[in-house]
Amino acid sequence: MNLRGLFQDFNPSKFLIYACLLLFSVLLALRLDGIIQWSYWAVFAPIWLWKLMVIVGASVGTGVWARNPQYRAEGETCVEFKAMLIAVGIHLLLLMFEVLVCDRIERGSHFWLLVFMPLFFVSPVSVAACVWGFRHDRSLELEILCSVNILQFIFIALRLDKIIHWPWLVVCVPLWILMSFLCLVVLYYIVWSVLFLRSMDVIAEQRRTHITMALSWMTIVVPLLTFEILLVHKLDGHNAFSCIPIFVPLWLSLITLMATTFGQKGGNH
Repeated sequence: MNLRGLFQDFNPSKFLIYACLLLFSVLLALRLDGIIQWSYWAVFAPIWLWKLMVIVGASVGTGVWARNPQYRAEGETCVEFKAMLIAVGIHLLLLMFEVLVCDRIERGSHFWLLVFMPLFFVSPVSVAACVWGFRHDRSLELEILCSVNILQFIFIALRLDKIIHWPWLVVCVPLWILMSFLCLVVLYYIVWSVLFLRSMDVIAEQRRTHITMALSWMTIVVPLLTFEILLVHKLDGHNAFSCIPIFVPLWLSLITLMATTFGQKGGNH
C-alpha cells in the first residue's frame, strides 16, 4: 500500500464532517437511551465544532482574499472563492436549523415548521448552487443532498406538528425513493466489478479500483438503509429496540465514509 499517496489524496474537510457526525450520533443514541443525561446543547457539541471550523476557515479565506487583490484577477481563484461563500451560506442556514432544534427540544415552545424553516430556505438555495456548480465544474455534494430532500423536510415537519398523522413509513417515502437510487448505484458498481473481474483486457489496478468502489458503496448504503428501516419501525412502534442497536448500522456507514476520505483529494474541487 502506498501510504504517501494515500495521505496525499486525504480529504481532511470530509474526514472532519464524518467524524463529527459519528461522534454526534453516538452521543445522541446514548442520550436517547438515558445512559447520559447531558443537555442537548452538549450532545450537539460535535455539530457545533463542525460549523465552527467552517466559519473559521471561511474567515481565514476571506482575509487572504481581501489582502491579496491579485487573486481577483485569476478566474479559477474567483470561482473557488464563490464556492466557499456558497458553502458557508448553506452551513449557516444549517446552523440556524440545529440551534432551533436544540431550543425546541429543551424548551418545546414553538412549532416544528418554524424549526425547519432554515431547511426550507436551504433547499432552493442548494438547487441554485448545484446549477452554478455544474456550470463551473464544481463538486457540491452537500448542496445536492439538501436540494433533493426538500419534500422530506416538509413531511417530517408536518408529522412532528401532527398536522398529518401518516405512519412514519409513509412520511419517509421521499427517503425511500432516494435510497432506491443509491441501491441502483450499488448494483451498478457490483455489475461492473464482476465484468471487470471476468475481462482479461483490464489491468489489475482497474480491477482493484472497481472492487473497492463496489465494496465501499455496499458498506455505506446497506447499513444506512438498515438504520433507516429500524428507526422508522421504532417510530411506528413496531419494535422495542433501544437506540444503540438501531444506530450501529449508521456508525458502520460513517466509519466507511471516513475511510474513503483517504482516497479523495482535499479541498472544494
